Amino acid sequence: MRIGELAERAGTTTRTLRYYESRGLLPARRGGNGYREYDEADLRALEQIRTLQDFGFELEETRPFVECLRAGHPEGDSCPASLAVYRRKLGELDALIGELTAVRESVGAQLERAEKVMDALAAEDHPSPRCELGG
Repeated sequence: MRIGELAERAGTTTRTLRYYESRGLLPARRGGNGYREYDEADLRALEQIRTLQDFGFELEETRPFVECLRAGHPEGDSCPASLAVYRRKLGELDALIGELTAVRESVGAQLERAEKVMDALAAEDHPSPRCELGG
């Protein structure tokens, strides 16, 4: 298939495919007429790249998965290098979850403090302070 058909079937653009080619993720095979030619294996590699990117993987992190497919494996994550990328990504995600949990706890504590201030003011029969924006 030609580049336009592959782009359409993969749900991407020809520009993206040329970029992947320049990064060595998509083979640059040319027919006798000089046009780029692709096959179902290339479509499978593109699907793998897109799935991983949807999960937050950087383009370069998809390389071991694509290489695994090119080596003839039925799945891009059935090679040791792919598993290593999964492990590294899980470590990054765990770290981000830890950071977000800490931020959530801080915001929760701030909310609790602010609610106590508002409750104390209400109990003392003070009118709520007015918040004005702009002017």
